[in-house]
Amino acid sequence: MERKYRQAGYMDRDREEKKHRPPKPQGPPEFRSRPMPGFNDVHRCALCGTKILDADIGLESHCPKCRADLHSCKQCSFFDSGTRFECTQPILERILKKNARNQCTVFEMKKSVERETSSSSGQGGTVDARQAFHNLFKK
Repeated sequence: MERKYRQAGYMDRDREEKKHRPPKPQGPPEFRSRPMPGFNDVHRCALCGTKILDADIGLESHCPKCRADLHSCKQCSFFDSGTRFECTQPILERILKKNARNQCTVFEMKKSVERETSSSSGQGGTVDARQAFHNLFKK
């Protein structure tokens, strides 16, 4: 058989064969459970990212940090800037100000699924990241 490439090293028969791996163990595979973090549903402000604790959003609701209106198009789960009237639900007329409070009847607060990343300490409580950093460099 004639070789396609003639440089040294390509398909050389005289080099060492690859080392063979030991065969995989026979029988059922082991199941090792890993501690996986939990998931939870979180409502966040679309402007500043602050976690909204109260799930019941009324017409007069505001973000506790940036004081933005929470009953607005930007906070809605149906908001999509690529669709007609920037809403995935059928609405009759376009709402011009997406950050301002509106009277939309199909409003539903945007929900995101996040991992629970807080670590538990030996006392049974949770330690925030800043406290864990200070504990790391204690003297």
